[in-house]
Amino acid sequence: MSKSLFKFCTSDEYNNEKKKIALITGANKGIGYNIAKYFSRNGITVIGTSTSLQGVKKINKTLKNVGHGVILNINQTKKIKKTINYIYKKYGIIDILINNASIHSDNLLLKMLPKEWDNVIKTNLSSLFYLCKYVICNMMKQRYGRIITISSIIGTTGNIGQINYSTTKSGIIGFNKTLALEVAPFGITANVVSPGVIDTGMTKKLNSEQKKNFLSKIPLKRFGKAQDISNVVFFLSSHQASYITGQTIHVNGGMYFN
Repeated sequence: MSKSLFKFCTSDEYNNEKKKIALITGANKGIGYNIAKYFSRNGITVIGTSTSLQGVKKINKTLKNVGHGVILNINQTKKIKKTINYIYKKYGIIDILINNASIHSDNLLLKMLPKEWDNVIKTNLSSLFYLCKYVICNMMKQRYGRIITISSIIGTTGNIGQINYSTTKSGIIGFNKTLALEVAPFGITANVVSPGVIDTGMTKKLNSEQKKNFLSKIPLKRFGKAQDISNVVFFLSSHQASYITGQTIHVNGGMYFN
């Protein structure tokens, strides 16, 4: 990299004025959808992934001319590399990576099938290895990047019947700490956002007694909103958060203190 290019890539002009490109996995629903919408409304070009054509259409309708959706199952390693190469070819760079997509397949350990374990581990945790590996090289070249991964309060508290899910969500935190150390010399930050009980599809399935039980454990006495998570993710993606890395930010209304 030439001295002039290095100077440009590490300048405030680059970090503040250049229009950012963000890859957001699982952008067709829930928290990922809200993040994609919020980013696009703030001038960030978003490439949002979904496992279905219907999901891609929903993303396209929301983003309009500020990005688009792509089909990607993060369980498929080769497809991850192909998708990232496509984005590089079309846009030249990925400035922000939001690892949001995840699944759960709940069961008690004694009853859990090997495929229930393997599928959740591969989707929620192994995919991070490939997504980050294929993205950071170009981030290093431009000496700028933001990586934010969505974990869960379950990763720090545990939850009966979710040993596979809690393993991945706590694994994300350990993965991120080492990632942050490795990429910091290149101007890249890596952080985790860990939501508590967020008012998405999951909470809508709870009955009144279950909701009452959850709320009794939340000091702020309300469920979180997807926008609460998007606000933190957006900040961590910004130049204002350039001195924050390797951190896990808990957004749970006081349900858990680090």
